[in-house]
Amino acid sequence: MYQRKISNSRCSALVHIKPGAFATVQALDAISPLLRRRLRDLGVAEGSRLKVLRLGPFGGPLTFECAGQHIGIRREDAGRMEVAPA
Repeated sequence: MYQRKISNSRCSALVHIKPGAFATVQALDAISPLLRRRLRDLGVAEGSRLKVLRLGPFGGPLTFECAGQHIGIRREDAGRMEVAPA
């Protein structure tokens, strides 16, 4: 059976959100299962609201805040997290 994939033009990768801006997590399907579980243990799931705090220099990690916690992840992984600006 054919299912049409609904894509929201507002969705982008977390790595494209500017520091100081808020975003809502849309999907974590593209990241590794280990990281997905770790993020969910920290309270990051679909529908969570994030605030991007900073991008590390020279391709360093992206740091964001979710539920009062500061979390740093590799930019490669942040590029696989689908978010919508909030």
